[in-house]
Amino acid sequence: MDISLDLKTLAASYEKGLRPTELVAAIYDRITARGEDNVWITLVPKEQALVRAAALEASGRSAQQPLWGIPFAVKDNIDVASLPTTAACPDFLFMPDKSATVVEKLLAAGAILIGKTNLDQFATGLVGVRSPYGVARNPFNSDYIPGGSSSGSAVAVSAGLVSFSLGTDTAGSGRVPAGFNNIVGLKPTVGLLSASGMLPACKALDCISIFALTVNDASAVLGVAAGYDSADGYSRPAPAGWRASPAGGVQPFRFGVPRQDQLKFFGNSAAEALFLRAVDRMTALGGEKLEIDYTPFAEAAGLLYTPAGTAERTAAVGDFLNSHADALHPVTRKIIEAGKQATGVDVHRHYYRIRELQQASSATWEQIDVMLLPTSGTIYTVAELEAEPIQFNSNLGYYTNFVNYFDLAALAVPNGFQPDGLPAGITLIGPRFSEPLLAGIGEAWQRDTGLSLGATRHAYPETAPATGNANYPSVTVAVFGAHMSGLPLNYQLRELGARLLSDCSTAPDYRLYVIAGALPRPGLVRTVQGGRSILGELWQIPTAGFGAFVAAIPAPLGIGDVTLDDGRVVKGFLCEAVAAADAPDITSLGGWRAWLETSRQEPALAAPQ
Repeated sequence: MDISLDLKTLAASYEKGLRPTELVAAIYDRITARGEDNVWITLVPKEQALVRAAALEASGRSAQQPLWGIPFAVKDNIDVASLPTTAACPDFLFMPDKSATVVEKLLAAGAILIGKTNLDQFATGLVGVRSPYGVARNPFNSDYIPGGSSSGSAVAVSAGLVSFSLGTDTAGSGRVPAGFNNIVGLKPTVGLLSASGMLPACKALDCISIFALTVNDASAVLGVAAGYDSADGYSRPAPAGWRASPAGGVQPFRFGVPRQDQLKFFGNSAAEALFLRAVDRMTALGGEKLEIDYTPFAEAAGLLYTPAGTAERTAAVGDFLNSHADALHPVTRKIIEAGKQATGVDVHRHYYRIRELQQASSATWEQIDVMLLPTSGTIYTVAELEAEPIQFNSNLGYYTNFVNYFDLAALAVPNGFQPDGLPAGITLIGPRFSEPLLAGIGEAWQRDTGLSLGATRHAYPETAPATGNANYPSVTVAVFGAHMSGLPLNYQLRELGARLLSDCSTAPDYRLYVIAGALPRPGLVRTVQGGRSILGELWQIPTAGFGAFVAAIPAPLGIGDVTLDDGRVVKGFLCEAVAAADAPDITSLGGWRAWLETSRQEPALAAPQ
């Protein structure tokens, strides 16, 4: 059965009569056909998976199970009841009596677990070669590394063995393998997915990540799995306005790229060429490129594997290390033992410096919506990594290590192939809880590239572009009067940290009136006939301040949905029709600035100094 495992295709196939038991049987045939690929540490017995599939068939599809019949895998540092957890260390093996919170949610949503996957031991590494269970075979070229630490999880998705998988991400483990396997890797905001039942590497930085064939699939899984968990000390609820699904990805956005002298590709000119083309393509999608200073991000990335940076790994598995030192992979042992050199003072100073660098980087986010980076600057062969395990691993973290330190979200997406046939990826990075914004841009990007899914030959499924503008952490608002640039109330937007996006025009079915007062205001009203396009401006307002801004707007004005001339629907100023009944109609002028010029009306208020 040669069927794509992306969620859209599977949903259509189930509608046409495919049964979960048929799909599960086909998946185990695929696994058998791949032979010893070192992807799995523990497979769910085929008979057990078929029993699960048969139970789903018997109960039937329902809205309460949005992942009904969807096969998935779990990295083997995440607990599944009745299956061993090894963290790629056989001597560490234990049998959990309870599944991780996220796994429980996925199973409740109707997903079918296929097995637990290989990883860099104790989730330490970005390479995928530090495991006694072997190197998960890169499906594009087995001479090359699959990326880590979530190696098996990424390969399982790329090779078409599961629809999605769970990985973990401390410093890039949910992104680097995505780049090396031509798939999507979503590293959500720390605390958005419960870490209960996940063996920590660095507890303050870790998060469970999601690998999928498409951005939409990753968002769908995130929507099911996200949620506050009081049992997880680092869990936190998503703020009001947040949602997992992509929205409005093709609206104008600003993306930051490091200066040319700060980009590193470690001698890989093919990867460099692919990234430079990605910058052009992102601009063509509606993005505005801005060069940023990458210095604080790079310095933070370089601090991860210092003794103070590895001390938290020592805290996580130090007791086991003390009693089973010989059970660890030599490189893993060297890294974790290094943390013993750090004193408490060293660790505090380390985090003080991280906080200083995070503060230094904060100005960057006042200029851009997302950062665009290579997922990694290059890729290495297994032999190269084994010969130079520490430095080459650090090279792979140049664009990833800082993300969790700075409390950011990230989405890795495919970017094409080098002349040697190896894939390369890009990563979109945004502020915490910016997953819907990243997904909107990433979905548009993936749809535009036309790349096949993973290492399969299946095409990207036809999807409608994402719509809407509910993109936490900001809201796009259309203004038509005194809040426009240079006018008396514009300061209210700037005090909120709002940013001008562009001029705009409404659809041609609005009328504009002058609402009298100490400061005359425009009254925009939608009409059935006799309207025209009205000029205004689009501003991006931080969601955190949007509610207070709306609450301060005096009647008869308010915020509602405004349709623009390009078909987009955004939030914007509207007026109650009753208040415009006797107000002067200035629709023919086409906008507030034209009325100001015509009436020689000078702004009555000055912005506070």
